[in-house]
Amino acid sequence: MAGHSKWHNIQKTKGAQDAKRANLFTKIAKEILVAVKEGGGPNPESNSRLATVITKARAANMPNDNIKRAIEKASGAGNSENFETVIYEGYGPNGVAIIVETLTDNRNRTAADVRHAFDKYGGNMGTSGCVSWSFKRKGIVIIDNEDGELNEETVLEHALDSGAEDMQSDESIFEITSEPENFNEMAEYLTKKGYKFLSAQVEMVPDNYIRLDEESSALMQKMLDMFDDNDDVQEIWHNWENYE
Repeated sequence: MAGHSKWHNIQKTKGAQDAKRANLFTKIAKEILVAVKEGGGPNPESNSRLATVITKARAANMPNDNIKRAIEKASGAGNSENFETVIYEGYGPNGVAIIVETLTDNRNRTAADVRHAFDKYGGNMGTSGCVSWSFKRKGIVIIDNEDGELNEETVLEHALDSGAEDMQSDESIFEITSEPENFNEMAEYLTKKGYKFLSAQVEMVPDNYIRLDEESSALMQKMLDMFDDNDDVQEIWHNWENYE
């Protein structure tokens, strides 16, 4: 399904992702800090950017205590941590389009690290806008249906009532899509309906996908792992179709 921008690409490495949960929580805490400082304070009801990050954190099973501590730390008078958002774009093996979103306190360090990852595994870093034109920002919620207990018609009805624009499904998940500005409302509505999210965030969804051979796929995975291990990297979006 073309709509599955991220979930199908991370299913095969979910075990590895779980092993990096602490690192993931650290990165989300950094997003919370920036959202509080730049988005309008510690109240998610008046800070939509913070509300979006909290939804992402809860879908990642980040404990509420961790979320609360991150908000309190960010809003503390003595907090002097400052990060800026820097987005890098480039190409992986066989021209796969890649967008790397970072939060950094040192542009020179981060740029060098990102460029090194591109170069090491058969890619190259490009200029701003070189691939982002082929992606669209979308709010994406992935609902767990591994036990098959959810009724597709009911989920679709709730999705449309929540303000979503589309839903895709397979035997184990429902992927619900919205415009970015409707994401918080959609996620809140579906949460109140009792759905369990496997993932929930605003993503960069590619217009098309590229399949790679085994050798290029191995290089691509190593590149993604290197990005993911970098503390400055928050998200990696790409159009590599890593389906089984």
